[in-house]
Amino acid sequence: MKKETSKGWTAKQKAQLDTLTDLPEEEIDTDDIPEVKDWIGAKRGLFYRPVKQQITLRLDADIIDWFKRHHPEGEGYQTSISRVLREYVKHHHS
Repeated sequence: MKKETSKGWTAKQKAQLDTLTDLPEEEIDTDDIPEVKDWIGAKRGLFYRPVKQQITLRLDADIIDWFKRHHPEGEGYQTSISRVLREYVKHHHS
């Protein structure tokens, strides 16, 4: 899948997103949105792509080896490490 970058949100789109963000999830009606089963032509990263920052990070060799052997197909081991760290932060955010 080809990666693309969006042109950003319009003021109207931003206002709509802010309104939805403030609603409790059970109040958001998605009945009129059809379920998408065919993702041919989908563009990965079009709406959100985190900014990457290159750093030097020393990790234990056994941890790196584990991620190199267990990362999902189509995803690099560094992406897997980033995903795990993001999940940790999400669950430990204070």
